[in-house]
Amino acid sequence: MKIRLFKLFLLFIAVGMVACSGGNRGQLVGVQERPTWNNIIPYGMVYIPSGALHIGPSDQDVNHALIQRHKQVSIHGFFMDDTEITNNEYRQFVHWVRDSIAAKRLGGDYLIEEGTDDERINWDAMRRMDWNDEENMMVLEDLFVPEEEQFWGLREMDVTNLIFEYNWVDWQRAARERGVPRSELVVRKETAIYPDTLVWIRDFAYSYNEPMTRNYFWHPAFDDYPVVGVNWVQAEAFSAWRTKIWVDYRSARGEAINDPFRLPTEHEWEYAARGGKELAPYPWGGPYLRNAKGCILANFKPGRGNYAEDGGFYTVRADAYWPNDYGLYNMAGNVAEWTSTAFHEGSYSFIHDMNPDIRYDAKEDDPESLKRKVIRGGSWKDIGYFLQTGTRSYEYQDTAKSYVGFRNVLTFLGRSIND
Repeated sequence: MKIRLFKLFLLFIAVGMVACSGGNRGQLVGVQERPTWNNIIPYGMVYIPSGALHIGPSDQDVNHALIQRHKQVSIHGFFMDDTEITNNEYRQFVHWVRDSIAAKRLGGDYLIEEGTDDERINWDAMRRMDWNDEENMMVLEDLFVPEEEQFWGLREMDVTNLIFEYNWVDWQRAARERGVPRSELVVRKETAIYPDTLVWIRDFAYSYNEPMTRNYFWHPAFDDYPVVGVNWVQAEAFSAWRTKIWVDYRSARGEAINDPFRLPTEHEWEYAARGGKELAPYPWGGPYLRNAKGCILANFKPGRGNYAEDGGFYTVRADAYWPNDYGLYNMAGNVAEWTSTAFHEGSYSFIHDMNPDIRYDAKEDDPESLKRKVIRGGSWKDIGYFLQTGTRSYEYQDTAKSYVGFRNVLTFLGRSIND
């Protein structure tokens, strides 16, 4: 035993000498001085451990039996937002885009390394920037609604100018087509990111919802309510922006970067919604939409349409009702949620049993591409059937609705958080 401990002691000394000298002394020691890595749980997220999931209908559903065949799949661990993305969280994205456009217009102290390839925004200067300064107003004048179009004399931003530019890598094409130049694999995209506030009127004919159009996204009363009026493309843009600010922060501190924030796949969403309960029809288990005291457990359309019976009328706060056993709120009801998965009726028959997904980014000039994206969870205007963890539906990727929102996930890098 003493001899073994002595050999270990000599080994530690040898490794220490290698590290201090910067050489390898002819030994296989790996690359030294690698970035530090700590698997922290990002703010507002919870950890979903790896495991198996039985997908398929949660009850006897003849109409959907062919598009929801029973199948066992395995899901790798990931982090997930404990609530849907809220109005105030999405507003941070809107303000970032607004300020970045303004910084590029103003130039000077508002940019770092101006005029070079390393040009970056000086956010400290932007936080001190006076939007009412006369010189600034002259430069930024075309970002605002013209005076003749102002309402009650309010100076408002022309939201059509809020365009977010970002890049993403087409990994699927890279794997399928060998030898494709890197420049063709890096996709550059521009997206208008302001939510469509008119969905509250457009979605419902012969219905008075103008107060929600006027107030829902910007009024402080709705800060902690889920953002709506955001289509699938805008949700993808938000995920890219969230990744950028996280990567910028970690890189500045010399830390290794994470995998990107993204929308969950259809089956990651279902796995998380069940909360570790095998074949649970609802996030709380089930089989009913009320508890033993008769209290409704989610925000949906009870009975024949008593919208207020569940404590809400339209949406409710993103952290309303009890969370499931993973700590996730409103995985049933409130707003349905975008997933990254393209909707295909027969996909359960051919998807892989390891992290299954069908991911086609629809192109405007390609009529064959899959523009339907899976939504899950049901919403405040849906009947109870759509709240079931196994029920799948879809919307077109370029449509925005008053009852569809989203939340992000982040792949866990490793086998288990406790490994």
